[in-house]
Amino acid sequence: MTYYPNAAATGLAFMKSSRSTDQANCVECAGLPGAVAVRDSKDPEGPAHIYPTSAFKRFTAAVGSSSLVPVN
Repeated sequence: MTYYPNAAATGLAFMKSSRSTDQANCVECAGLPGAVAVRDSKDPEGPAHIYPTSAFKRFTAAVGSSSLVPVN
């Protein structure tokens, strides 16, 4: 994972999920060659985390299958 302290400075075109609500509890993603950038939609000038595409696909598959376990 790579961390960028200012997501807006990356010049990436971030997109919000079509399933996002007005509750402001969502993230935005931007595609990169072989990676996905993720940032908090409430803080577009804030940090972005860059994940390899393979890791992001595993994460979204786990979310979609409800196989994630809460951590206490």
